[in-house]
Amino acid sequence: MGHKVRVAFYGAGNFANTTHIPNLLLIKDTQIVAICDINQEAATSTADKFQIPQVFFDGQEMLDQVEFDALYSIVPAYARTDVEMTAAKRGIHLFSEKPQALKIQLARNIDEAIQESGVISTVGFRERYRPIFQKAKSFLSDKQIVHTQFSSYGGLPRLRQQDEGDSWHSSYEKGGFSAFDWGCHAVDYMRFMTGLDIVATQAFYHTDDRYQTPLSCSFHYLFASGATMTSTFISATPTSPPDVPRFRLFYEGGYLSVHGYERIEVNQEIIYTATDYDPWLAQDRAFIAAVKTNDQQLLMSDYSDGIYSLAPVLAGWESARQDGETIDLAEFLAGNE
Repeated sequence: MGHKVRVAFYGAGNFANTTHIPNLLLIKDTQIVAICDINQEAATSTADKFQIPQVFFDGQEMLDQVEFDALYSIVPAYARTDVEMTAAKRGIHLFSEKPQALKIQLARNIDEAIQESGVISTVGFRERYRPIFQKAKSFLSDKQIVHTQFSSYGGLPRLRQQDEGDSWHSSYEKGGFSAFDWGCHAVDYMRFMTGLDIVATQAFYHTDDRYQTPLSCSFHYLFASGATMTSTFISATPTSPPDVPRFRLFYEGGYLSVHGYERIEVNQEIIYTATDYDPWLAQDRAFIAAVKTNDQQLLMSDYSDGIYSLAPVLAGWESARQDGETIDLAEFLAGNE
């Protein structure tokens, strides 16, 4: 590609304004040519702030009227329809923030368009680029994984009557609950660190009509190797119990813990202490370089791989609707939901 990588943004929310647009302005040979958001005020103010020349309020109109090389899809999952699919069919490279969709069929349709056109693609699982997770992956590469755990804690949800007029972030049905957003992260980074894929899912939610979102949920996963995983989200306390890492991975003979973005412990002994690192910028740099050189191998995952981190969570939703029925991932991916 001889010219600058021309980028259009689909979504003018927080991630676009505070992360991806500022990052791209730091990257040589990148030009942001258009931005789109259904929220006209957000689209216009973002364009003014970053001097983006063309503003749209409909994604299809932007695709029809502007020539560009790569699309940054930063809209929330519930707002995704066919814009990414149309872009891929037209040969436009795709950066999709996670989670990709609320329905697995939509994600599969987008992936099919990507595969048919051969465009560069990735999903915003940024922590793969962070050295602490790469170090954990390296350490575990010769280990026999037995079980993995992810834990997340937060304060009580807001009462329902206090949530009127709130944004989608407080809507469980639109994917606002952290078990959807960080749930996909948890699955992806466990897949990344262990090299294992999930083949079955079971999940339970504890809901209370007084609150907008669930108080807790527990996902149970089966890896192809026979190892197991639990992913637990508790909305009860703003502070985590002491010394409980988000990630803990048990293998034959010991266990590894990832404490935030700070350190790795093996059997309670520190083996790695992290330094400051910006995985958002690292992934944005890698994506632009991949588009510039037409080299997918510069990225740590593509859209297709991202589906295998999305599907277990969506299958968990379905399991919870069926009172904890175990969902086979192959059947779920092959279905039309």
